[in-house]
Amino acid sequence: MSKNSILVINCGSSSLKFSVINPETFDESLNGLAERLGSAQGSISWKVGGQKQSRPLGKSGHDDAIKALVDLLREQQLMACIEAIGHRVVHGGEKFTASSLITEEALKGIEDCCHLAPLHNPAHLKGIRAVKRFFPGLAQVAVFDTAFHQTMPAENYLYAIPYHLYREHGLRRYGMHGTSYRFVSKKASDMLGLDYSSSAILVAHLGNGASACAIKDGKSLDTTMGLTPLEGLVMGTRSGDIDPNVFSFLNKRCGYSLEEITDILNKKSGLLGLSEINNDCRVIEDAAKEGNAHAQLTLDVFCNVLAKKLAGFAAEMGRIDALVFTGGIGENSSLIRKNVLKRLSIFGFKVDEVINNATCRGKSGVITQADSPIAMVVGTNEELMIARDTHDLVSSLS
Repeated sequence: MSKNSILVINCGSSSLKFSVINPETFDESLNGLAERLGSAQGSISWKVGGQKQSRPLGKSGHDDAIKALVDLLREQQLMACIEAIGHRVVHGGEKFTASSLITEEALKGIEDCCHLAPLHNPAHLKGIRAVKRFFPGLAQVAVFDTAFHQTMPAENYLYAIPYHLYREHGLRRYGMHGTSYRFVSKKASDMLGLDYSSSAILVAHLGNGASACAIKDGKSLDTTMGLTPLEGLVMGTRSGDIDPNVFSFLNKRCGYSLEEITDILNKKSGLLGLSEINNDCRVIEDAAKEGNAHAQLTLDVFCNVLAKKLAGFAAEMGRIDALVFTGGIGENSSLIRKNVLKRLSIFGFKVDEVINNATCRGKSGVITQADSPIAMVVGTNEELMIARDTHDLVSSLS
């Protein structure tokens, strides 16, 4: 069996997502999730040929999850086809401007960025080290969420705070979802027959985590997330942009600690906090359709914030070749897309109601009328992008 596939791994603090992808044919022979790691309810589930299966792991950590994955790959006779392993890594700081082969120097670089992503990078390092033990002969590659945004000019990434905080501690805007933006913007450009190197594309990556990006000439010009994924748009449980003095207000008025306020803004705000219903946009949309005015207000706030950010990005780029919706909400919510484009009517967007309503669940395409600027839906595939980067870097070694 030829080594024609990449094992893609995304390690969280208590989970490990995985897939086996052929980067040239796009075929995915296996995908799954090990979750609740560190608890007695640890488990691993996977899907092969459309069939989902699972088994308990008990109280296990990342090493145990990787061992279970190795056993699964052997059972499915996939070990021999794996060429290399690609890891999603959230934060690469200013050190990593592209995907990188994982060497001792690269590991040190990822460690040095742990203070910028304390919930994510340490977990990625656990996964990388565990994989190295179980796949000692295979090359590993790190694909960074932040790398794509390293082309932003200083006027877009600097905060108006004492400059020494940036110089000494790296306090600046970094952005996230970069791997998704690379995939989606290039695919949209190809679908429309644009020259990617001289294009102007807006992308709204909307899911439980949400952000937007202005992509000019194939490079990130500006994005909504900042030092952390908390900045920017309204999200499932994150507040997005908020007056920094909210910390002082909640501390003095309500007696909340720094940790409690951080938890509120990251885990109890956004769609969940505003609606007081759920963090799932589908649930809130259903409530709004049934006449829940508070649910409707929540959707209005979500769309309004997004539209204002997109309008600002359009001004930065000077033109819009296409506005692309992606992510779970962006790909599946015709209502959100319609309401956002309505708020952007100053640019001349006209929604094709029939096509927009029919575009969901994996479908891609233009959702605006023929005499309108282009808005479209493009499904993202970060795993495929990681597999491609990994294959390209490993191939360059031979």
